[in-house]
Amino acid sequence: MRFVQTSDWQWGMTRRWLGPEDQARYTQARNDAVVRAGEVAAEHDCAFIVVAGDVFDSNQLRPQTVRRAMEALRRVPVPVYLLPGNHDALDAASVYDSPTFAEAGLEHVHVLRDSTPVEAAPGVELVGVPLHSNTPHEDVVAPVLDALEPAPPGVRRVLVAHGQLRVLDPGNRVSALDETRLRRALDEGVVHWVALGDRHSRWADPESGRIHYSGAVEVTDFREELPGDVLVVDLGEDGQDPSMTPVHVGSWSFLQVREELTGLEDVRRLRARWEQLVDKERTVIRHALSGTLTLTEDAELQDLLEWAQDTFAAVTAWERHTDVAVVPEDAELADIGVGGYVGRAAEDLRALATDGASERSAVAADALRLLHRYARGGERA
Repeated sequence: MRFVQTSDWQWGMTRRWLGPEDQARYTQARNDAVVRAGEVAAEHDCAFIVVAGDVFDSNQLRPQTVRRAMEALRRVPVPVYLLPGNHDALDAASVYDSPTFAEAGLEHVHVLRDSTPVEAAPGVELVGVPLHSNTPHEDVVAPVLDALEPAPPGVRRVLVAHGQLRVLDPGNRVSALDETRLRRALDEGVVHWVALGDRHSRWADPESGRIHYSGAVEVTDFREELPGDVLVVDLGEDGQDPSMTPVHVGSWSFLQVREELTGLEDVRRLRARWEQLVDKERTVIRHALSGTLTLTEDAELQDLLEWAQDTFAAVTAWERHTDVAVVPEDAELADIGVGGYVGRAAEDLRALATDGASERSAVAADALRLLHRYARGGERA
């Protein structure tokens, strides 16, 4: 018996780096990824799809967002089980209780509202652990496992939960899930597979091999590892260990670029790498550039960044890791062709740009860039 595991669709999510047009395409990409998940389910003969939390980014969404999400789900050809997570918790304002959600009338879409075992397919039970608050104050999974008896003979049971495992939670939150308790439940046959959401990177428990985060269906941050996948889970038969196969359904990429630039060749190599990237309209770049360039070299870098801004979905500087010093050569100042007060101002700016005081240096470098750009414009005219 096979099913598709996914999580963190987060319909309604916005990213501050994106302009209105690119945000609209990013929003549509999330819908498209859900449709592709349905296609994966059909291609792999899966009985259902389970979404381990944060189906929606918030309980306060525009009706348009919910309706378009429902239309994407309408195209999924197998039953879909949705688990409320911390973003779309089952609270008084739950999106799952809204008229907009209800009016869609999707009989193949089910919300896991409690932890009563649900027969998702012959011989397969789902035990959901829905969140009723966006800030749980305890490990919500442990009491559910304590109340469960081992699965009946011939039944494969899947636990569906949302939260960070203790081993992955640097903040040591009281709500973190106890991975040792989950492993014991697996060893005792209480459950046979644990499908988790909340972590946007794909991750597998190296000890049990049966506790998995699928990761977000579309990338949401630069730090994520292996986002944009769904998992095709094969529960196997009695006596067999379950297994999974990741399938990529996402279409966007968030790239973090760190480069030290020491001359024109470095800038041109960076341009060549960016030009070779595919799907630029679905790629966001965050760059951390450092090094020392002359005015001429920096002008080529600025041309590259301007081209990239117009070509990619978004290009943004990682400010606290960006430090490109502009040090004009004597010949460059002479080539600008200014004298008198302007010439002396250019010399003063050069001294400030190299004095090591970061704030003043940055302002002086910007002024020199502007002066150099005006001079180049005058030459072209």
